[in-house]
Amino acid sequence: MSTRLRQVTDLGRSLPGRFTSRLHSEKVAAKLGMWLGVSFTVAFATGLFSHYVQHPPAWLLWPSRPVNLYRVTQGLHVIGGIATVPLLLAKLWTVYPKLWQWPPLRSAGHAAERLSVLLLVAGALFQLVTGLMNIAYTYLWPFGFIQAHYWTAFIVYGALIIHVVNEWAKVRRHAFARVEDPDRRRFLATVAAACGVAALVTAGETVTPLKRLAVLAPRNPDIGPQDVPVNRSAAAAGVTQVDPAAYRLVVTGAVRTELTIGYDELARMPQHTVRLPIACVEGWSVECEWTGVRLRDLIEAAGGAPEAVLTVESLERTGYYRTSEVRAPHWQDPLTLLALKLNGRPLDPDHGYPARLIAPNRPGVMQTKWVGTVRVT
Repeated sequence: MSTRLRQVTDLGRSLPGRFTSRLHSEKVAAKLGMWLGVSFTVAFATGLFSHYVQHPPAWLLWPSRPVNLYRVTQGLHVIGGIATVPLLLAKLWTVYPKLWQWPPLRSAGHAAERLSVLLLVAGALFQLVTGLMNIAYTYLWPFGFIQAHYWTAFIVYGALIIHVVNEWAKVRRHAFARVEDPDRRRFLATVAAACGVAALVTAGETVTPLKRLAVLAPRNPDIGPQDVPVNRSAAAAGVTQVDPAAYRLVVTGAVRTELTIGYDELARMPQHTVRLPIACVEGWSVECEWTGVRLRDLIEAAGGAPEAVLTVESLERTGYYRTSEVRAPHWQDPLTLLALKLNGRPLDPDHGYPARLIAPNRPGVMQTKWVGTVRVT
């Protein structure tokens, strides 16, 4: 045996003795793993819901009620993801001695198992880091966040299922057993407290009574034009000051009568006031009072079919979300408006003046601002 190989072998044999903390134990790892499994499952389910609401398959009709469904699920996705950070770090610290096992690969089956763990760990870190950077609007990568986050979620959750199956005997033996050792109980309690604090100092971005505690939230729910946050301003969207005398809303496409309506005419139509949240994919949300024309009244006046699909187009010239699709369950809902007012005042340009879409149970990015055309198909 060469000197170098002997040194590596001796190091591998000596390492287990260096990890003497009682916290590097199967019981602690199983407890943390069970909590992570619940957290990842919630994140996976709420993330899929958000993705399919934004990119619905042709056969899938999301309901418009309950009106706060998206607000709750996306808030849970983001706030729960932030609360998972200390939990994941604690789990990695507990099990990292296994990274130094020697030999690293004992068989083909062992190699496959370690590959699945590598995918799980790397994927989980990728999801959390890029997710945190996304809600902070910091993009330091050349790829599209939505696609990468979506597909990596399947890799992570698939690797998690494989890992649970491989470790099921340990999970069943330890995950639900009482922890007797006081050091381990204190460690687990500290991790739980850290997760709770992380959630508490973020949740105020959508849970109004906690807004003063929301020091980690990317948005304060009271800061913005008309005391409501915005993600994309009129200046950023390239929408210059719209002259209400020159503004025209066009309802066109598969209709009996194409409509061209000026701002003053829209304001003279029957106005309705609703309370709906503006709920962002980044996790923040604010409930507001919106006043405007029911979208279904416009489509009925134009003679659109009850099962029609609408495409709402913005005056914004470019942008991933300059258009949004509105299907029958939403545009027929009496709560869905082309809003002209927010909290009793005409829309600020940053909130979509002269008119914007507001509908229940939809992400904020799909509540199209600066609406110029409604196309019926």
